[in-house]
Amino acid sequence: MEENQHNEQESIKKVSGKFKEWFLDYASYVILERAVPAIEDGFKPVQRRIMHSMRDLHDGRYNKVANLVGHTMQYHPHGDASIADAMVNMGQKDLLIDTQGNWGNILTGDSAAASRYIEARLSKFALDVLFNPKITTWAASYDGRKKEPVNLPAKFPIVLAQGAEGIAVGLSTTILPHNFNELIDASIKILQGKRFTIYPDFMTGGMIDISNYNDGKRGGKIRNRARITVEDNKTLVITEIPYKTTTTSLIDSIIKANNKGKIKIKKIEDNTSENVEIRLHLPPGISPDKTIDALYAFTACESSLSPLGVVIEDNKPLFLGVSEMLERSTKRTVELLRAELQIELDELENQWHAASLERIFIENRIYRDIEQETTWEGVIKAIDEGLKPHIKHLKRAVTEEDIIRLTEIKIKKISKFDIDKAKQLIDAIEEKIAEKKHHLANIIDYTIDFFKFIKKKYGKGRERKTEIKTFDSIVATKVVMRNVKLYVNREEGFVGTSLRKNEYVGDVSDIDDIIVIRKDGKLTISKVSDKKFFGKDIIYVNVFKKKDKRTIYNLIYRDGSRGPSYMKRFYVSGVTRDKEYDLTTGNKGSNILYFSANPNGEAEVVTILLRQTGSLRKTKFDIDFKELAIKGRGVKGNLVTKLSIKAIKLKEAGVSTLKPRKIWFDKVVMRLNTEERGELIGEFSGNDQMILITQDGRVAKFVPDMEKHFPENMIKLEKYVPNRPITAAYFDKDKGRYYIKRFLIDEMKKEEAFIPDNATLLQVSTDWLPVWELHFGKERGKKQKDPQQIDVEEFISVKGIKAQGNVLSKIKIKSVEELPSKPYEVSEESSNVDLDEKQDETIDDEVKDIPFEIKIPEQEETVDEEPEEPKKPNNNEPPTLF
Repeated sequence: MEENQHNEQESIKKVSGKFKEWFLDYASYVILERAVPAIEDGFKPVQRRIMHSMRDLHDGRYNKVANLVGHTMQYHPHGDASIADAMVNMGQKDLLIDTQGNWGNILTGDSAAASRYIEARLSKFALDVLFNPKITTWAASYDGRKKEPVNLPAKFPIVLAQGAEGIAVGLSTTILPHNFNELIDASIKILQGKRFTIYPDFMTGGMIDISNYNDGKRGGKIRNRARITVEDNKTLVITEIPYKTTTTSLIDSIIKANNKGKIKIKKIEDNTSENVEIRLHLPPGISPDKTIDALYAFTACESSLSPLGVVIEDNKPLFLGVSEMLERSTKRTVELLRAELQIELDELENQWHAASLERIFIENRIYRDIEQETTWEGVIKAIDEGLKPHIKHLKRAVTEEDIIRLTEIKIKKISKFDIDKAKQLIDAIEEKIAEKKHHLANIIDYTIDFFKFIKKKYGKGRERKTEIKTFDSIVATKVVMRNVKLYVNREEGFVGTSLRKNEYVGDVSDIDDIIVIRKDGKLTISKVSDKKFFGKDIIYVNVFKKKDKRTIYNLIYRDGSRGPSYMKRFYVSGVTRDKEYDLTTGNKGSNILYFSANPNGEAEVVTILLRQTGSLRKTKFDIDFKELAIKGRGVKGNLVTKLSIKAIKLKEAGVSTLKPRKIWFDKVVMRLNTEERGELIGEFSGNDQMILITQDGRVAKFVPDMEKHFPENMIKLEKYVPNRPITAAYFDKDKGRYYIKRFLIDEMKKEEAFIPDNATLLQVSTDWLPVWELHFGKERGKKQKDPQQIDVEEFISVKGIKAQGNVLSKIKIKSVEELPSKPYEVSEESSNVDLDEKQDETIDDEVKDIPFEIKIPEQEETVDEEPEEPKKPNNNEPPTLF
């Protein structure tokens, strides 16, 4: 046995030598020859060989893809499948390959037809920017039978326009596609020495947040969202999708999220053909705005893309940002154009030299000098001698090849030689030479003109499809659909979604946190689960809102089994999950005597009933929580009494003690916030509302909601002031007249239109006493009418929202200008005490906080009056107003 083990140990050897070399060779091959594009032309080897093969076969007509694939196999050492896939991928990008037939659909994910059924040819753009054999470096193909380009002379940043992805051995690259026209504009700025920025643009459209793009370098990230619009309160329409997703994968992710209860969708219709159209039908009572956020949070409607700019230069991988890639491409374009111009100049100078020699040879009848010569050497010498008196103006010496070319001129050409035409030809060549020299001397301007030409010729229809926006962060717990019921067994101390026979708490989601407080003063935050033990005698369970400083907890507790009683007010913002926190001093026997949770900082009045002991006369007194400062959960609190408390009863419901929240509107993300981003709308208490007016003449009144989406045609958003009228001027196209109206929206309960469907809103004001100035258009044959000032209050009285209003003018109004309003005094409401200067946003919660009262256990005598039972939570979600 020991001998066998010894033999096995001796047989173990380290892998080295060729195994190590082979792996490195393989890794290098995959990196250089398959996965990563070259910086020079932006192509991977297979793409470059496809382009070269298509140029070989190009005759202006379409070729079967199968034929192109077969021709490419002369250069490419891999099978036809890899070539065909690469060609289809390039063809779908609609840049270098002109396609015909079923090439698949990037929107739906449908694959292309077989290569024998589809056809392709090079696009005119590819012919203009990719090929020039005279400046191409060539190398032998893999079998040595053919010559293939080392790099194509690409005069355009192909890799940035198409994008590139590849996974090699220990290395990968992800270069996102950019906009065609923006790349050209940026290249021109580079040549002009100006600053530039470029950002991704996808054929699938959508929206991107490029805040962390990091120039496409490693570590960067962009967020890509589908474009979702609200058709009505029951229908959402997806019209653009994120990059690298399809309508099929998007719908699958929506169905999966719906099945998990993250969102609620009644029906999905996919009407996608040439353009994306996915219709989502919502069940009654589901908020479209909240559903949009949930789609971004839980489905493929939002994706995160991490760029990684890697290219090959000098047979080595190079990590670059997209800006440097573009700069290198632009500089290479300059050098390629310079090389092309130099070649063209050399060719023109050779043409000029040949034409000048030909003219001298014929015009001076030098061909007659060879009539007496009997040898070839004599002929060459005679012509050379005959040319010498006439070649002083030539730009280079006459060679033997030049003389041989002269001997090949036909007699017919000599006999019909026209001196004027020859001179015109030489003059034309000289003009072209001067032009080429001018371009070479001004190569930067020439390159700029080249880019402008490319943009003018091919830029139409290639405008940006992906909108650049700044996204707001979506907190998943705020938008998830709460479709699971939470239950509690207070006596035994269990909380969970499977305790169906116990007390119902409210609706929750599987990603929610819950807050649990026991009678002994222990507080715990934990994830929702099927069943979890928190400790006996639970007095409070609810959904926990992180960083919530507006939910205030009012508490009275006894310190120890016979100690004094204390009261405190506190909020719970940040805690460690599943860790117990003590709301009392922690002394043995401490108990909570009274507890209430108040979502808007309400402070109630309670009555304290003391036990009758000795000569105690006053056994009853009131406490107002409003007089107590709000502090942290760990404070001891203020002394209530050192005597034994018999019972605590709620005397008067609380009112909010928190200062109204300041709410801002951020135009960048089109959302409300309490973080001082954007324009301050005002201070809002619990029942305060906002009004929203749109350019198409619609008005809505609603309670501020941080999750609300606002329409792009919004023209007014402000705090609602009761009894303040809205004034509007509009043009009724059907009647051909201008109207003015004033109306109130105090009784309005939903969004309404205040002008006819076929009308144009000219001006709207929410001032108490607005003053307007009408500017009229000039009527033909009449004198220009002077502007007219209108005191709106005197012009029209306040009527209903459905009223047509009064005729403002029968002649054309060019514009309605709002002048300073007349003064109007409004009484200001007093504000409450502030919790802190900056409040966090309040989250609409389906599970409502409820007060909790506890009867003190009997010690000496029976309590005459029993405390009230806890109220059932109200789980009705507030209606969606917009």
